[in-house]
Amino acid sequence: GALGTCIVDYTSGMVLGTAGGGLDLELAGAGNSQVVKAKMETMKSLGISGEIEDILITLESQLHIIRPTASHDGLFIYLVLEKAKSNLALARRKVRSIEESLEV
Repeated sequence: GALGTCIVDYTSGMVLGTAGGGLDLELAGAGNSQVVKAKMETMKSLGISGEIEDILITLESQLHIIRPTASHDGLFIYLVLEKAKSNLALARRKVRSIEESLEV
């Protein structure tokens, strides 16, 4: 059910690598950089400590997973899934394992 994925530097919005397609991953990565920044700022304003594990955006026919990387500050993994053909739990688990083994 995966449509596309990319690794993004959310400080600049620059996409560092992509796989798949079905949408403009460059544009999506840059736009979702703003989502990550906004969430971090909101957490800071509210005094919420800790790290973002992942952000899930649910659309009518797609799921979007945004996972900031713990080992590479400033980067996140972005995955777009076809909702009807994917398993959210397995996808989140796979993204976590990719994040743990990511070398940049």
